Amino acid sequence: MPETGRKGVNAMTTELKILRRESAQSEAYRQSFIFETEDENAAVSTALTALNARDDLKDKDGKPAKPIRWECSCLQKKCGACAMVINGSPRLACDSKLKELGSVVTVEPLRKFPVVADLIVDRKVMFDSLREMSVWLKSELTPDENTQDIAYEASGCLQCGCCLDVCPNFYAGGKFVGMAGGVPVSRLIEQLPKDEKSEILKEYRKRVYEGCGKSLACRKICPAGLDIEKLLVNSNAASVWKSLFWRKK
Repeated sequence: MPETGRKGVNAMTTELKILRRESAQSEAYRQSFIFETEDENAAVSTALTALNARDDLKDKDGKPAKPIRWECSCLQKKCGACAMVINGSPRLACDSKLKELGSVVTVEPLRKFPVVADLIVDRKVMFDSLREMSVWLKSELTPDENTQDIAYEASGCLQCGCCLDVCPNFYAGGKFVGMAGGVPVSRLIEQLPKDEKSEILKEYRKRVYEGCGKSLACRKICPAGLDIEKLLVNSNAASVWKSLFWRKK
């Protein structure tokens, strides 16, 4: 018999169809699990945690299964660690309510990064690009009351990689860093003193503006709800048109 949890009158039953892989070199395969709960606020993260807490994990068909490997940290929509593809769209597991997803939920790793195991991917290429662009190394910023809303909006980036997962122009190892790099740079563009902006503007033009196809696939996918289009338009204006004006002065 397949393993299930405690079933009450108001229990919600969900089948999780998970794309699994033992290692980066292994073949991928799908495995389904049944999760039952009476918690109407239960998320995909709730189900994954509960499944792994079982002493003897079994899949839908009653076959023994290894613990499901996935990443998490805050589980409060603040860190981006639990990003994965849920029902075909990149989302945070902690912010994906089961009652809104249907009785059958597909769960897969992000598609633009190398898979480490199961739902864990290696996002090192994204973080390396951010480090190369020095988005974390600016200690003394000069707030401008006229652009504080842009800087504040940009500071909410979780660096989860969801925007890159849907971007047709991004691929791991390429020069284009997408809005995962464009958003933090937009904060620096607004807060750095004018005489210190040239290098970051150059990086933005080279690694964001020149590679963006303007499909705006990232516009509605951000788990933090950032206004990607506003940040993109503002940064493009600063890095291309305003910078040309500054050079002519």
